[in-house]
Amino acid sequence: MVWRLASYFIIMLYRFIDKYDFLFKTCGDLFIKKIVNKEVFETLLQSNSLKIERIISHGQTSPTEYEWYDQKENEWITLLKGAATLLFENGKEVHLKSGDYLNIPSHVKHKVTWTHPEEETVWLAVYY
Repeated sequence: MVWRLASYFIIMLYRFIDKYDFLFKTCGDLFIKKIVNKEVFETLLQSNSLKIERIISHGQTSPTEYEWYDQKENEWITLLKGAATLLFENGKEVHLKSGDYLNIPSHVKHKVTWTHPEEETVWLAVYY
């Protein structure tokens, strides 16, 4: 009887953690100490109307020179570390450095044309 109850409790605990795993991801380090050769995208928090994402770049840019980001959500970005350049479809170029932020309305086409190649660029992107 005790083993059956303990097994039931463990199964229910795993189901709870699986369903509500976002509750357990309440803190972390926004900066990765280890340099990697690829761009890192990590969702820090997500709900039906909000997504907060950390992006770490090491010289990466948007996939090709002909692709534009055209997102259905508004996007607010800030650079926590590093430097980057964004190009908008209308030809406007925005240079960002650590501490700068920018709000990009939905469906405003843009792309990343440069991130610092010798240090990591840490973005915080809020989609709403």
